[in-house]
Amino acid sequence: MEDIKDLIETRQYNKLRQEMSGLNEADIAAELGELPKEELPKVFRLLSKDMAADVFSFFPTDVQQDLITSLTDMEAANILNNLMADDAADLIEEMPANVVKRMLANASAETRRDINHLLKFPDNSAGSIMTVEYMDLKENWTISECMERIRKKGLDSETIYTCYVLDKQRKLVGTAALRYLLISKPDVTVGSIMNDNVISVNTLDDQEEVAKLFQKYDFNSMPVVDGENRLVGIITVDDIVDIIQEEATEDIEKMAAIMPSEQKPYLKMGVVEIWKKRIVWLLFLMISATFTGKIITHYESALGAYIVLTAFIPMLMDTSGNAGSQTSVTIIRSLSLDDIKFSDLFSVLWKEVRTSMLTGLALAAANFVKLQVVDRVSPTVAFVVCVTLVTTVFFASVIGATLPMFARKLGFDPAVMASPLITTIVDAVSLLVYFEIATTMLHIA
Repeated sequence: MEDIKDLIETRQYNKLRQEMSGLNEADIAAELGELPKEELPKVFRLLSKDMAADVFSFFPTDVQQDLITSLTDMEAANILNNLMADDAADLIEEMPANVVKRMLANASAETRRDINHLLKFPDNSAGSIMTVEYMDLKENWTISECMERIRKKGLDSETIYTCYVLDKQRKLVGTAALRYLLISKPDVTVGSIMNDNVISVNTLDDQEEVAKLFQKYDFNSMPVVDGENRLVGIITVDDIVDIIQEEATEDIEKMAAIMPSEQKPYLKMGVVEIWKKRIVWLLFLMISATFTGKIITHYESALGAYIVLTAFIPMLMDTSGNAGSQTSVTIIRSLSLDDIKFSDLFSVLWKEVRTSMLTGLALAAANFVKLQVVDRVSPTVAFVVCVTLVTTVFFASVIGATLPMFARKLGFDPAVMASPLITTIVDAVSLLVYFEIATTMLHIA
């Protein structure tokens, strides 16, 4: 791989063509993607038509846009015609309108039909991520007829490892794995050896639910049917890997109080784009944090009588906030994996109550020793801090467990109820508990 750049620099294009023909398309894309804009089209043209389309599909969106605008209309159309339909539809969605018009004008009628078919489905639905290149067989065909079709159409299909068996109305009635076709007698019908227990998804199903089915059944591909159970496409596992990554990124952004947006590498995003993702939640959290200031102001007399209480506010707020975050992340992850449901609320609460009490007591014991040995405060003040610690860890865990579950029940994304929002709520609760315990136990008027 390392001598590709040397071959480009020395303009040994024939040798470069031979070198690239033996490499994996993803590796070629990674190498060519680092070339200067003016060099990329020149080297890209050395690839065969089929390999060029495969390599193109591995390029990041910005590289694809730069390359397409540098190619002739016919070259761009050849790429579009040789891409799998789902990749072609994704490309069309990402390109500027003037480029799309130019590409479609020179694309084949079949390519335009497939792209238009895929683009009519809602974003993030099964229909929007499926491909229409699949291997379908008729249930009354013999194995020899099926194998002949696979030989003729196999290269144009996304996968041939699983074939889909249809009846006369093109309704999905079964699946046939290629290995069973290979070992079956030529004169038996595919309907007699197919698996009729078919698991499929509807075109309007959410892509995240589709991803869960792939994880559950360990599929490499899954059929997509319309409302009348007619096969309209398939989804392959490579698309599901991208979806899982997108959904995980979106959840992580929400849990960090960042507005989810179009997925881009960090270095490809502009400063203003990053600012827009962060500022909304930061403004909300800043305004909501004024409640903690109001609480501190309300208990000025307690702080005035015992100045030492002020020193332990950060520790109490941080510890309870961290406890709430730990709980919420655990619950959100369990909800996303369908390990728990809202009906499990009381079981979750009972588990978190016991866990939080054990955690709070362990932290309080360690903190009491530290307060006596290091801080040398009075036993009464130390007791106030430790009781507060146990209480706030308890409340933080309960809040961290219940908010995501109620969010899911009400139809909101549980990730929104994660660390930043929960931390803000827990901070206010911690201060209230701390000052109420302090005023009661220290007899502050």
